[in-house]
Amino acid sequence: MALNIGSKAPDFSLSGTSGITLRLSKDLKGKSLILFFYPKDFTRGCTAEACEFRDQFSEFRDMEVPVFGISRDNIHIHEKFKKAHLLPFELLSDPSGDVCNSYDALIPVLRIPKRVTYLLDENHQIAGVFEGLFENKKHVSAMIAKLKKP
Repeated sequence: MALNIGSKAPDFSLSGTSGITLRLSKDLKGKSLILFFYPKDFTRGCTAEACEFRDQFSEFRDMEVPVFGISRDNIHIHEKFKKAHLLPFELLSDPSGDVCNSYDALIPVLRIPKRVTYLLDENHQIAGVFEGLFENKKHVSAMIAKLKKP
């Protein structure tokens, strides 16, 4: 099960593909954002999901909602994945799986990230969630619909 709508999003600090270390509470203070957790770079389902976020990125940009992908892959692999698929958003590396775990986005025994997407509001409360391993593209449409809902 994913985190509940209305709950406070756990704070984190992770390295990203732009050579930054992103701290949720500091660097994104007062901003709504999308966090999508996914199993592994360069796999079919994860590539489809990342490319769908890429293809619909203008929707998020126009609403001033940054998008961040998170998996346990290292920065080197993330950089290759981002370049290969021309991804216009940041990929964050969680090699320990601690952040994935805090967002209930980690399969316990296998320690592989689940496919779960969160919309955080400007107070970093969970405002929307979509979970589904085999519904790669629906994560994007669900977040767009949630953002456009009055």
